[in-house]
Amino acid sequence: MRSKGRKESLSDSRDLDGSYDQLTGNPPGQTKKALKQRFLKLLPCCRPKSIPSLSENSVEDEFELSTVCHRPEGLEQLQEQTKFTRKELQVLYRGFKNECPSGIVNEENFKQIYSQFFPQGDSSTYATFLFNAFDTDRDGSVSFEDFVSGLSIILRGTIDDRLNWAFNLYDLNKDGCITKEEMLDIMKSIYDMMGKYTYPAMREEAPREHVENFFQKMDRNKDGVVTIEEFLESCQKDENIMRSMQLFDNVI
Repeated sequence: MRSKGRKESLSDSRDLDGSYDQLTGNPPGQTKKALKQRFLKLLPCCRPKSIPSLSENSVEDEFELSTVCHRPEGLEQLQEQTKFTRKELQVLYRGFKNECPSGIVNEENFKQIYSQFFPQGDSSTYATFLFNAFDTDRDGSVSFEDFVSGLSIILRGTIDDRLNWAFNLYDLNKDGCITKEEMLDIMKSIYDMMGKYTYPAMREEAPREHVENFFQKMDRNKDGVVTIEEFLESCQKDENIMRSMQLFDNVI
């Protein structure tokens, strides 16, 4: 019975990561590989450092699974919870597992991974803010479920879904409103991430000026904080913001 249970569990995991095709019993074709290559550059946990071959045999998959500490939810359940297809979830899982073999990523690992996208600057503070936005249950780690849930909102959510996710990112202490101090911390972290040697050079006062412009536009009742209602209303009336919200519509 125990042997049977392990085989079923292993089959489920191989089904999730795409290393096993339920219909043919063979490794997946090259279409998935092409899709994966397009998408990996966008994902902090899936950078193409040492992507395993899609033709690797199941023995290596079994070895990998034996080291996984966190086993994700079933594929069908993740399909119900997100707006990704079965194949897309398989692509994402293999990339996530390659970068995070334990099945979860903590804040320090997340910052280390993210820093490689911005070698010219210091991305650690912004990566912390981003990590906290993905870590919705506040347990200090991001699981595959956390990752694809957030990614589904960013890439496939409605405009309101995406704006709510962005608001949660900016609302650093999660009290339901954005203060000037929080927005300034966000802006400084973005400027730090972009580096001091950009062209044209960024002025030191630029983050604070950006915050003032943000509040002039968003803080409708001038009480010094931006609520979710003010944020949604202002963003939906801004054509530039609406266009930016649609950039990821056809990423995958």
